[in-house]
Amino acid sequence: MKSVLITGGAGFIGSHLSDFLLKNGFKVICMDNFITGNKKNIGHLSGNKNFSFISHDVTEHIEIKDNLDFVLHFASPASPDDYQKIPIQTLKVGSLGTHNTLGLALAKKAKYMLASTSEVYGDPLVNPQPETYWGNVNPIGPRGCYDEAKRFSEALTMAYHRIHKVDIKIARIFNTYGPRMRKNDGRVVPNFLNQAISNKPITVYGDGSQTRSFCYVSDLVEGLYSLMLSSINEPVNLGNPEEHTILEFAEIIKKLTGTKSKIDFKPLPTDDPHVRCPEISRAKKELGWQPKVILTDGLKETIDFFRNSA
Repeated sequence: MKSVLITGGAGFIGSHLSDFLLKNGFKVICMDNFITGNKKNIGHLSGNKNFSFISHDVTEHIEIKDNLDFVLHFASPASPDDYQKIPIQTLKVGSLGTHNTLGLALAKKAKYMLASTSEVYGDPLVNPQPETYWGNVNPIGPRGCYDEAKRFSEALTMAYHRIHKVDIKIARIFNTYGPRMRKNDGRVVPNFLNQAISNKPITVYGDGSQTRSFCYVSDLVEGLYSLMLSSINEPVNLGNPEEHTILEFAEIIKKLTGTKSKIDFKPLPTDDPHVRCPEISRAKKELGWQPKVILTDGLKETIDFFRNSA
């Protein structure tokens, strides 16, 4: 039985990945310090003999006695609300946390996956964004703590691959949504759903012409799994290439929820990306992967979760 460590394993994506790997015959060690993770996300796994949990901050030295076949580094705040409140912790988990988990992978001779992000592209001047695009990032802006933490973590991961021959994978994850998202996450899907369900005005920044793409979490997890088992050592975009303006997305949410909410326009935040859409030909060619879940179907599942969660 292969053994996997998932840092940030109690988070939105990490917990779904834990479920998937357990169902596919892996032993999963979940590590989290609950800065943004949630015990409820992994509570249903407590009786699984192949699942264990370690409460730990990955910016501190990591000690694992068991053998490890994979180290998956998913620990990090991921929403602007979070990383602008705790920018130093965000930078530390991207730097010290990445260094510690890479060192662990090296010591255990384990394969390594970094959960990177589309934010490495910043406010892109190219659309859609291919992996070959180097980005347009403001290193000292309010989003720089996250963008640069992930860009540094990619550079460090590649250095461990080149110098220490660690078998690394870099997943550049685009907007992902689904059950277990935090209701106070601060990103567009939770914001719009909370506002729509409570019949409050839906906040659209700018004129709503900025674009995003939305990948359902089950699709993303399948992509991560394929990448984890692959021989690819280059970054791979994982996201849904179906692009929507924020205003279009607000109207979709209004229709699906049946809300009475009106749209409230507010000024665009500093360095907010004007476009965000993945170019996924590498994932299609190398992994045979592309998203399958239709946006409205995924949103219905997510709306049910938001309505039924306390």
